[in-house]
Amino acid sequence: MDANNPNRKERDTPQWSLYQRENFWKPNTDEVPLFNTEPGKLEELAKEKLTQGGWYYASSNAGQSYTHLANRQAFFRHKIIPRQLVDTNHRTTSTTIFGHKVSAPIGFAPIGINKIYHPLGELPVATVAKELNLPYCLSTAGSTSIEKVAAANGQGPRFYQLYLPHDDELTISLLTRAYKSGFDVCILTTDTWQLGWRHDDVATGNYAFYRGIGADIGLTDPIFQKRLAADGIDPEKEPERAAAKWIDNVWHGRAHSWEKMPWLIETWKEISGGKPFCLKGIQSVADAKRAVELGVDGIVVSNHAGRQVDGAIASLDALENIVAAVGDKTYLMYDSGIRGASDVCKALALGAKFVFVGRLWVWGLSIMGEAGVRHVMKALLADLDILMTVGGFQNVEQMMDRDILESYPKGYAMMAEKSKL
Repeated sequence: MDANNPNRKERDTPQWSLYQRENFWKPNTDEVPLFNTEPGKLEELAKEKLTQGGWYYASSNAGQSYTHLANRQAFFRHKIIPRQLVDTNHRTTSTTIFGHKVSAPIGFAPIGINKIYHPLGELPVATVAKELNLPYCLSTAGSTSIEKVAAANGQGPRFYQLYLPHDDELTISLLTRAYKSGFDVCILTTDTWQLGWRHDDVATGNYAFYRGIGADIGLTDPIFQKRLAADGIDPEKEPERAAAKWIDNVWHGRAHSWEKMPWLIETWKEISGGKPFCLKGIQSVADAKRAVELGVDGIVVSNHAGRQVDGAIASLDALENIVAAVGDKTYLMYDSGIRGASDVCKALALGAKFVFVGRLWVWGLSIMGEAGVRHVMKALLADLDILMTVGGFQNVEQMMDRDILESYPKGYAMMAEKSKL
């Protein structure tokens, strides 16, 4: 924790571990750390800050939350085996993803309607992502226009997550806007043609779009504006109808199939000049193989953090299966249930090249806006940097080794009372 460690000069990222020292020092200057970043306490504080609707939307999972539980149980069965007396003074957390050199193998997962968590919506999140040089992924269900988010993100690496409408002209417009705004990777989410059954949201009629909130990406789109005009909807006078029409184009309840993928891939490649196209939501080996056959540039192994199919396979278990089948044939990323640096390490050891985090930064945004997002993500980076220091890892590649884990059988029991995980 030496602030004058000479090895700092050799690092290609900030020495993230010094964020620990910074917080330890605060009482000497009559300051206190912003808030506790332990995931359970972070979640409790966010619940205190949010409206009931904001809390339910952020925290709800499909059905009885058994997929969410499985996600966390899967991490628990893998144990890291630290190595000692390794010269981790010379270390780096950096990696490369789709041609972008970034600070760590961690990205901001795409999460919609950020304005229910903070009035500035996606803008504080995109700003912090730029500062930390971590990839930011904008959701089609985002509540701030593509162009404004791009401006906030500046020169930061950014990807566009697509919910595919059944309106090709609108799809082309969204992808064109995204690429012109500097989003140079397209990630199609395949598991959310419709929201999963989330009891708390349904029981309270909790759907911000139907209250006229969060449709900014659609309302700023020229093609969607034409669709509104054709239906005689004035978004200024009828915000609920306008927002409902938008989200009913996004989470439309009408599935797409593999037959649509060649058109979508070709369309994105033509718009972007050949930039990467990925699928998010893949859980089965058969689907992963088909995606590779189609020529996708990457797969995000994800079960939407347990929010879509209740009782589904843990995403981390799916990752192991998919790595064994196609790990050497495409770029594999991981999403669902990351809560700390040890989870990042475990996902990398099991074959992911990169991970996305979501709820952690949502809680930070809910608690303290931009400062909250920054605090949570700097804490995660410090956690990762310290894990490398004390665990014997000099770089990210050394974590990508199955032998650093001791793993136990999949003996998941249904808990009558869920602990905070």
